Parts: sequence; C-alpha cells; structure tokens
Amino acid sequence: MDIEDLIIFRTVAIEESISKAAHKLTFAQSSITSKIKRMEAHFQSPLFHRHRYGVSLTAQGKILLSYTNQIVHLFKEAEKALICPKIPQGSLHIGSMETTAAVRLPVALSSFHEQYPEVELSLKTGPTEKLVKMVLNYELDGALVAGPIKHGELFQQKVIDEELVLVSKKDESLKNMKTSRLLVFRQGCSYRKKLEEWLFTENIMPEKIMEFGSLEAILGCVNAGMGISLLPKSVVEQVQRNYSFIYHEIPYQFGKVTTFFIQRKNNITTLAMEKFLETMKETFYKA
Repeated sequence: MDIEDLIIFRTVAIEESISKAAHKLTFAQSSITSKIKRMEAHFQSPLFHRHRYGVSLTAQGKILLSYTNQIVHLFKEAEKALICPKIPQGSLHIGSMETTAAVRLPVALSSFHEQYPEVELSLKTGPTEKLVKMVLNYELDGALVAGPIKHGELFQQKVIDEELVLVSKKDESLKNMKTSRLLVFRQGCSYRKKLEEWLFTENIMPEKIMEFGSLEAILGCVNAGMGISLLPKSVVEQVQRNYSFIYHEIPYQFGKVTTFFIQRKNNITTLAMEKFLETMKETFYKA
C-alpha cells in the first residue's frame, strides 16, 4: 500500500461513489474497486458500505479517513518543502462564503490568474461552518469566513470589515417582521445567525423561514417580495441596479462582521499562497 492507494480511498470517501472517484482520478473503475478490496484485506475490516446510490464509510472507514487526511496532507507538505519553485505554481484550493465570492473575489481572482498563470486555483463556496470543517479536514488550503474563529488548530488573519443590512422589497417595521418570511442561507451561515440573534433580542420569532443554496436565489426572492434577508451592504450596492428592493441599517452589534482568512497552523505557506494573500488584500481594499 502506498500514498496513491490512500488518495484513492480518500477520493472515494469524499465522492461517495467509486465511479465518480474513477472519473475524477482518471482511473478505470475496476482498478479502484480492486485497490479498495486490497485495502480492506490489509486492514481486515470493511471500509465502505455498498448500496444502490454509491458507497458510504463504515465505522472503520471513518477512522482510516481521519488518518488518511493527515498522511496525505503531510505528504503534500513534504513536496512543498522540498520542491521550492522560483515562481508560484502548483494547486491552491480556496474556500469562500457565497457573498464574498460574488463581490470581493472576482477582481482578485482575475488579477491573480493574470499574474500567476502556473497556479491551478480552485474555489469552493459555502457557509462559514462548512468551510471551517473543510480547512480542518485538509480539503481546503484556506478559506474566507466570517469570524473570528476560535480553534486551536487554525491561524486567522483579518481581511476586511463588512456592514450587514436588512434587505426587503418595501419598508419593514419590527412589528411587520413577525409575519415576514426570512430568506436565508442554510444552517452554518454566519449572516443568518446574526439575523436570528438580532430578532431574538427584539422578541421577534418569524413564522416562516426559507433556506437557499445561492445568493442569486435569495436576491431574486427578496426582489419578488417573498421575504427579507440580511446581507453585506457591499453585495446589495453592487446588485441594486438590477433589483428594486431597498435596505435598512440594523443595530451596530448585529450589523458588523469581519471577514477572516483561515488556514491550518501546521500548513506551510507556499509561494502561491503568499502571492494569493497579497493579491487578495490589495484588491479587497481597493474595492
């Protein structure tokens, strides 16, 4: 068994499908099936449950995945430490909140790609809670999240402050919000948490909540008069020309949030990451 076997096992676990893992790794499906069977024989334990929808980890498989994440990470860190390019190159896996990706990142990503075309940069969007877990599980090299984040294994640096505003189709009083529908991202979103905390202090418990997976869906539904949402003012100002909704300020303690870039403390800061952080900060503060 070698590092390739562990990478295959990890990919199958993440994709929850042998066929999807084979496609992603450009391996024959039979080859991956064979490698998984050899690993199960080696560990004398079943690593996956097989079912009609794909595969899922057994209890033993979950234990192995935890060690595999660390082993694969250390292997990649060894490569970074021993292979020192003079120009930024290699892969860089970045995570970001949906709103930050929509407004702050496009210019930074375009500038970075133009300056450092040898870097293969991928972007994964999601709520803060999910992104933190992905960084901790070595699935992302770093992520832009709402913070601060308190975790002993993470290093964080402030990127930019955001002002949150209440967005609606028409003027909304606190009294009316009791019957308003909240349009929010899924659980784990820091902006949603801020909105719920504010309404709780006002003794307001909205009757209806609708969850969405994208910023565009929330904006479209607010514009259609379906409900209210809490979003960064920078987002609202950028898209307002395309919509007819309005925004309202909320109390300071709920309306201010800071975006941080988080990384694992045991990560080596590669030249590619160093240049990405420089580019990001420069373009964010110009925005």
